[in-house]
Amino acid sequence: MLFKDLGLSAELLRAVEKQGYDEATPVQQQAIPLVLAGKDLLAGAQTGTGKTAGFTLPVLQQLQSKHSEGGKRHPRVLVLTPTRELAAQVHESVRDYGQYLPFRSAVIFGGVSINPQKQKLIRGVDIVVATPGRLLDHVQQRSIDLSKVEILILDEADRMLDMGFIRDIRKILNVIPRQRQTLLFSATFSREIKALASEFLHQPSEIQVTPENTAVELVSQIVYPVDKKRKRELLSQKIGEENWRQVLVFTRTKHGANKLAEQLDKDGITSAAIHGNKSQGARTKALANFKAGDVRVLVATDIAARGIDIDKLPHVVNFELPNIPEDYVHRIGRTARAGQEGHAVSLVCVDELKLLRDIEKLLGKGIEKINLPGYDIDPSIKAEPIVNGRGGSGRNNAGNRGNGARGKGRSGQARANGGGGNRTGGSRARSGGGNLRAS
Repeated sequence: MLFKDLGLSAELLRAVEKQGYDEATPVQQQAIPLVLAGKDLLAGAQTGTGKTAGFTLPVLQQLQSKHSEGGKRHPRVLVLTPTRELAAQVHESVRDYGQYLPFRSAVIFGGVSINPQKQKLIRGVDIVVATPGRLLDHVQQRSIDLSKVEILILDEADRMLDMGFIRDIRKILNVIPRQRQTLLFSATFSREIKALASEFLHQPSEIQVTPENTAVELVSQIVYPVDKKRKRELLSQKIGEENWRQVLVFTRTKHGANKLAEQLDKDGITSAAIHGNKSQGARTKALANFKAGDVRVLVATDIAARGIDIDKLPHVVNFELPNIPEDYVHRIGRTARAGQEGHAVSLVCVDELKLLRDIEKLLGKGIEKINLPGYDIDPSIKAEPIVNGRGGSGRNNAGNRGNGARGKGRSGQARANGGGGNRTGGSRARSGGGNLRAS
């Protein structure tokens, strides 16, 4: 279906055309008419399906149809995202598709000075894109008035739940009008997401453009069994032998990301790490260098990688499997975007066999295992409990999640990476030219 057949205004169609698109993705085809009709929406859509434009375009049109000049501007649209990277990306979409409309927008996240944000809010904005923690800082300091919000969008709501933001979200909902349109987007439809929808949405329409809890079909997935101490050696060999030029590698911990990037550099493979302890400048530089091809490998933690949108990213490597099976889907969803094929490799040691079984159970199928010559598994090595970073939040091989795997236990980490105050992280690097299929 063409965008011109979706009832969008001439100004929005002009902006879409400028981005080089004329045909809407499935989520855009389904979501745009429902949002334009004023319906609450529960949308199941993975990263890379075009969901950002699926709500940005109709919301801008909603504002356009009700626009009135004069008086102080108060936020009428509020978009909540789990991380500053995603907030920056959504804000970029708002600017790209609203460039021929008279609306002002602001992006609000932690790790940067709060004063410039305050000044922009005082001047008046129509649309705010924010992480929950920093938004609450503004609410508490009375630098933002949310009493005029007409549309609330919860983007990547599953990730916000995982990061422990539910308490912050409830506080925010207490200060915005009950009479509003609410849109909830999630990569997965878990029981928790369904419960959240029943709490926050009013008679929502429901769409799902990808099969429930499954990985992107265009991603080829391979598991290489390997002893833990030989993972880095195997990774370097694969990158060199097969000439992988742009590789996003996932680790569980910030320390692990730093260590791996340093080791790969010593192997002659230009690498950079990106995680919540890095300054905004360092993260922005690392991401920009990776996109430009100056850095061959970007090593990231799950939270830091949310919202990263890289066109035609060919390779994703799970150097360590995630503790939460749904995170595997999020990780490999960074490749195979916009109809491109992608390649996902997982290096799995004996400690991670239970995690692998959980992922395969979620996918509903096994992942191909390839035993590489020269990397035979040492049968004398026994499985050890997996510990995530400082404080021992982890999951052992019996499948028991330690404190902090989900919910409240992760709220401290979540606010550190996406919230307010002196929280770190984030990138304003441009994500491939305002791709409609972004995130």
